[in-house]
Amino acid sequence: MNPGSYTVVLRSFPNSNGNLTGTGLIELYDLHTTGGRAGNISTRGPVSTGNILIGGFIVGGNQTKEVVVRAIGPSSGVSGALPDPTVELRDASGNLVDSNNNWGDHPKAAQIQSENLAPTQPVESALQVTLNPGNYTAIVGGANGSTGVGLVEVYDLSPAP
Repeated sequence: MNPGSYTVVLRSFPNSNGNLTGTGLIELYDLHTTGGRAGNISTRGPVSTGNILIGGFIVGGNQTKEVVVRAIGPSSGVSGALPDPTVELRDASGNLVDSNNNWGDHPKAAQIQSENLAPTQPVESALQVTLNPGNYTAIVGGANGSTGVGLVEVYDLSPAP
């Protein structure tokens, strides 16, 4: 693929009963075969009672990686946006690495802003962490039981090769 921004759309096709429900999975593998890297990955989906939005990613190699993880709602511009998103980051064992509700309250809010990655709405969430190589899961929920369409984003802050 040529460098640039790409969007993958996952759709459900009706089964024999005409139903369009189910869980889908899209995976992106950055194999560094051309010297590039995935600078950002995101996904959008519904958040409701008992239904969280997750985004998994892997920090490969043997070096730590600085990332910003965001949970976006109101500024996404979609109908029915999640009014007050929260974000948790968990490691492969399910341990909480970091969490946030209202990005400006995060200890690294100034750094997130200096990276030009601060959400535009104060109720949206963001965190900045340095991660060891391994598997991670970003989890978006709704504060105080709020529901709607959420967006989870992961930004790689390491320099491009």
